[in-house]
Amino acid sequence: MSELFNVISAQRACRSFRDVPVTDAELELILDAAVHAPSAENRQPWEFVVVRDDAARAAIGEIISRGWEAVGREFSSSRLSPDLLADVERGATGGIAAAPVHIVVGADTYRGLAATSAESVFPAVQNLMLAAGALGLGTALTTIAVGFADELRAIVGFPNHIRPMAVVPIGHPARPLGPPRRDPFAIRSHRDRYGTPWS
Repeated sequence: MSELFNVISAQRACRSFRDVPVTDAELELILDAAVHAPSAENRQPWEFVVVRDDAARAAIGEIISRGWEAVGREFSSSRLSPDLLADVERGATGGIAAAPVHIVVGADTYRGLAATSAESVFPAVQNLMLAAGALGLGTALTTIAVGFADELRAIVGFPNHIRPMAVVPIGHPARPLGPPRRDPFAIRSHRDRYGTPWS
């Protein structure tokens, strides 16, 4: 039990990766964890495309970089600290593209309701990321590429009824990630009614 809490407590975004392969055995553990997530009406609408191909990863990286240059940087510059902004920029402009694996996550709108795509798919993404962390791998939840849904579909072969939801880079972190910066739960938790402090 304590190992689960340790993995959860250590999870943070990784945007810089070493040039070390991720094995099929590792990916199978990660994907199996993903599909054990809950989903609306148990429709399990997730689809995962595991992208190792250099040209495809470069194309995904180019979309991410283009999205960052077009809107991401301006949107984030007033919202993020300078250090975090610099880290996100390094990831968006090459760090994520360099990950040895990209998992492109889609929602099958035939198998599940379009209205509940996020509620059904993102728990699976969280399981995927926690499983990768348990194996010592780094990940990041990125969604900027879904703004170019048709291009992303074309790269991975998604038909029109599969809605791209995220790109998750996976690999061995280039440097130790350190603990995540999180507010204590008590300042965001309430007893019975909003505004009644937890403690």
